[in-house]
Amino acid sequence: MAIWEKIKGFFGRDRPINAWRYSGYPFLFGYSNSGKAVNETTAMQVTGVYACVRVIAESIAQLPLHVYRRQGGGVEKAPGHYLYQLLHDAPNNEMTSFTWRETGMAHICLQGNHYSQILHDRRGRVLGLYPLLPAKMQVKRDDNGVLYYEYTPTTQEADGKFTKTEPVKLRREDVLHIKGLGFDGLIGYSPIAVARNAIGLAIATEEYGSKFFRNSARPIGILTTEQTLKNPDKMREAWEANYGGTDNIGKTAVLEQGMKYQAIGIPPEDAQFLETRKYQLNEIARIFRIPPHMIGDLEKATFSNIEHQSLEFVKYTLSPWVERWEQELNKALLTDSERGEYFIKFNVDGLLRGDYKSRMEGYSVAIQNGIMSINEAREKENMNPLSDEEGGNLHLINGNMTKLKDAGIFAGTETSASESDKSK
Repeated sequence: MAIWEKIKGFFGRDRPINAWRYSGYPFLFGYSNSGKAVNETTAMQVTGVYACVRVIAESIAQLPLHVYRRQGGGVEKAPGHYLYQLLHDAPNNEMTSFTWRETGMAHICLQGNHYSQILHDRRGRVLGLYPLLPAKMQVKRDDNGVLYYEYTPTTQEADGKFTKTEPVKLRREDVLHIKGLGFDGLIGYSPIAVARNAIGLAIATEEYGSKFFRNSARPIGILTTEQTLKNPDKMREAWEANYGGTDNIGKTAVLEQGMKYQAIGIPPEDAQFLETRKYQLNEIARIFRIPPHMIGDLEKATFSNIEHQSLEFVKYTLSPWVERWEQELNKALLTDSERGEYFIKFNVDGLLRGDYKSRMEGYSVAIQNGIMSINEAREKENMNPLSDEEGGNLHLINGNMTKLKDAGIFAGTETSASESDKSK
């Protein structure tokens, strides 16, 4: 029994704050200040949100994920461990490791949490990991203070309608829960829900632009005449049918009965329409901490800074997510006895690699100072190793370097040898 469960009688612990306030459907289906409903579906229709979610999800999914073993002061991969193939190749019989992690990261970006059901065999070993929809999950605490999960699946009837079934109670040990930022440490908050006003403004701006171009990209106008019209609605409908919409752009208008057309409204450039759309793109990138150039905004990207922005993306955007995944995987999948010998870790070296020249210069410094062998450098470049006869596994140092206190020893030896030669 965990230490927290042993001392639960000494203090009370609050129940988890679930979807009713900060994440999930009840909060997501609220309206933003722009009047637009913001949820994971409408948010993903905004190109900036879709691009940010895709960048983070695919970046986490493409990182190599391995089980390592601590071996005599060093570490080595442990392909013989039963979790190795499950995490590296296929966590279940329906999807690859890439798809599973991509789906999980998308859940976190949109709803703040990812849940996967852990299937165990009779010995307690993990057989598979199956993702669950976050909106159908509730995290609860029983009367003894122990956390558990309640999942409400849905079934599709013959008429195509979906109906909810009885909730399924899952033990804490049977759920892998990777959470985003939250206030209680138990539930992550949906970034879409927290920032729904910013995303709602982006939805409203995009909808305005769509309607503007649907109406021939022309300001709203009025038709005036000094005569009395018996059916003004019919005249308006005829005008919109002949001259409204993008298909009718460029047509010559013919006005009868002394009618005049007067345009009214605010042109988009006066309302700073394009600037608003561009600002909202940066606002969404700020929510997910994505460099703008990675979602197609190259306005401030240059050849000299784009590489450093990509490295910052790895260090300041991906690294916290990598740490969350690693800690939750180690906590949920490895037993207490296994954690002393094994650990699960992502390999981010591939994303931190610079250009070819920078990598070669770094390898050169590392090899000359005994930090790396030639084969270790070749392995990072996916090159075949050199044999021991060729010195591939040797750790070398520059022979011209010596300690400061030993400076002059060799010079003195050479002087003594020269004087000895002269005496002969």
